[in-house]
Amino acid sequence: MPGAEPFSADGGRAGALLLHGFTGNPSAMRPLAARLAAAGLTVSAPALPGHGTAVEDMLPLHWGDWLTAAVEAFGALAGRCDRVAVVGHSMGGTLACALAETSPDVAGIAVVNPLVEPPADGMRSGIRQLLAQGIEVLPGEGPDVADPSVSPPAYAGTPLAPLLSLFEGVEEVALQLAAIRCPVLVLSSRVDHVVPTSNGDLLMASVSGPAERVWLERSYHAAMLDYDRPEVEARIAAFVQVVTAGAGAGPEEGGVALGAGHTGRPGGAR
Repeated sequence: MPGAEPFSADGGRAGALLLHGFTGNPSAMRPLAARLAAAGLTVSAPALPGHGTAVEDMLPLHWGDWLTAAVEAFGALAGRCDRVAVVGHSMGGTLACALAETSPDVAGIAVVNPLVEPPADGMRSGIRQLLAQGIEVLPGEGPDVADPSVSPPAYAGTPLAPLLSLFEGVEEVALQLAAIRCPVLVLSSRVDHVVPTSNGDLLMASVSGPAERVWLERSYHAAMLDYDRPEVEARIAAFVQVVTAGAGAGPEEGGVALGAGHTGRPGGAR
């Protein structure tokens, strides 16, 4: 799809891996990726398997395919950089958490409306019923954005079997959230029609490392491209540069940095 191509840039010894969401593509991450690259970081925003082409390409794929791609992309960056942060939106946030749970080399994760809470059994039962009826793709309306001028390239439909597999991956990730000890930045939209804000609550309550939450007042689920995009980019860019600073990337003005031992929890979240 035009505009859905992966992004990469060679920079210094500080790296950033940017992971898009389910049925999305790197277009949502490109503005932030370009900003980080301009700041001197080595950046990778890959297209996850089955994404950025046609929704039918997702049908044979599952959680393991996307997790493997994320692990490989992180490994490639880690081989070139001293410190690597991971940024993820929605399913990309799930993958970021999975990487942080299993790799001590993750310098920090910044997640936007992450999916980390297993959906109710009723939802999965409904999806299975649709699949039994021969429905493979559920029609949709595209990205959940408040700004009517935003129309990024994305699949309008939702592939159901891959969605079920994603939910299984979320269950695995949810069980190990306490294993996340690196700094965490959570950005949550007040109104999200795709991922309930309780996902951010769970993540904040479960991680073991320093964590901070920022509330986005004007954006829906696809906040990377919505009204709050300038704040999202500034917050994440500052966070990434701080957690990778040991590799030679200095912090940028305009965002929030987490100090050692600082922990933000839902009761005092902003």
